[in-house]
Amino acid sequence: MHQPELSASPTRGSRKAELLLLLLFVFSLPFLNPWVRGDGVGYYAFARAPLIQHNLDFTEDYRHANESFRGPRLDENGQPKPEFLTPTGHLDNHFTVGPAILWMPFLFLAHVGVLIARALGSSVAADGFSTPYRITMAFATAFYAFLGLLLAFRLARQYVEERWALLATLSIWWASSLPVYMYFNPSWSHAHSAFAVALFLWYWHETLSSRSLPQWLVLALITGLMLDVYYPNAMVLAVLAIEAFRRYYLAFRPDPSAPPGSALRVPQLLLRHFLFGAVVLICLLPTLITRYLIYGNLFETGYTPLRDWLWFSPAFLDVLFSSNHGLLAWTPILIFAITGLFIFWRRQRRVGTPFLAAFLAFYLLIACYPDWAGISSYGNRFFVSLTPLFILGLAVFLDRLAQLFRSRSVALAATSAALALFVFWNAGLMFQWGSHLIPARGTVSFSEIIHNQFFVVPRQLSADLQRYLFKRKALMQQIEDRDLQQLEKNPPPP
Repeated sequence: MHQPELSASPTRGSRKAELLLLLLFVFSLPFLNPWVRGDGVGYYAFARAPLIQHNLDFTEDYRHANESFRGPRLDENGQPKPEFLTPTGHLDNHFTVGPAILWMPFLFLAHVGVLIARALGSSVAADGFSTPYRITMAFATAFYAFLGLLLAFRLARQYVEERWALLATLSIWWASSLPVYMYFNPSWSHAHSAFAVALFLWYWHETLSSRSLPQWLVLALITGLMLDVYYPNAMVLAVLAIEAFRRYYLAFRPDPSAPPGSALRVPQLLLRHFLFGAVVLICLLPTLITRYLIYGNLFETGYTPLRDWLWFSPAFLDVLFSSNHGLLAWTPILIFAITGLFIFWRRQRRVGTPFLAAFLAFYLLIACYPDWAGISSYGNRFFVSLTPLFILGLAVFLDRLAQLFRSRSVALAATSAALALFVFWNAGLMFQWGSHLIPARGTVSFSEIIHNQFFVVPRQLSADLQRYLFKRKALMQQIEDRDLQQLEKNPPPP
């Protein structure tokens, strides 16, 4: 496999493939679930409170939250419990501000629309909780996730035939944890994170051959957004670390066969990296300022302190195989995607090494995190950030697998059928998790999952799908009640 031109333009077939992806996205919009629940309460509060109240008082957001989120934080009078007040008097909100930054243009337009409607006599509330705001939030989340998928597709098609890039994109889209956070829980940060990482990797790749100073600054802006959205995305910066090592090595030991002026000198590299870091720091000001206002400390995250992480006993195997949201146990299609990343590393060292390093660094970080299972999580939700890498890896794996077949058409038919099974399995498992046929937290029984997939899901799916599309409010309340019942039976550790 040859190294492609990084600036290659899409072919006519590529435009058709992108149109197909766009149509599928449009037809999937009825699955949007415009509710703010769980962790999403904290993420959404960073958009709603400044937009509506012009402050960071999250009391109203927590009062409107679901019971399992609201109960531990507010007393019976709807007032913040003392243990959830920070030293500055704010309600604890350790969630990131990046999703709010991405939502804000959409929510601002929605707010203007609501105010105009109210001036014309509408009674819709301009409080950030009413339906127009929640629908706008959910649409924005899905839109960003779709852009991430599109960028990942464009990246993958530069290395494999378009059919495999398209098939990989569709498969990861519907056979991973992404749909839960793209549609069902859109107020959480993971779909935004998939977009931000995809944008970063795509732009890094597009500018890899010759990155000008202005392009370095654009990359810094993207990096800052990526970190504002989700802190673990810092591990994706391994691609820059690998690139920097190579560039400094060539600066000290230039390649005699390289064209004159193709390698930057050390002072030029230092200047670019310094400006890159400065711009990233500026872009992190929304995070740093909100941490200071809420906690009184620029660098207080509100999460488990680093000293309490599992640095000397990482959960390497559990992260992958545990019934408690193990990555590969819950999302088996990623076995082939990760295998493809290793194949890509062997074939395309210049790009494959940074990409593989980013995956391994991210994996190491999550394995050391005390709550590596994600508590309430569909699969291992942390890895949704790496959606673009998984699409590339699966595309490369499919391209390699196709070489074992006598013809491309036979390979396409066989792999499409096999990947469809992963999609159907994932759909059934999402239904089990979302309807609480299996616990949303903690370990699950795989024998129970298999039994449900064949005997319970087919019986209940049709009725619940109709309720989801046409009587969603009642269904969501039923799901919340089931969640509270499971929490009462198995309360989380203090």
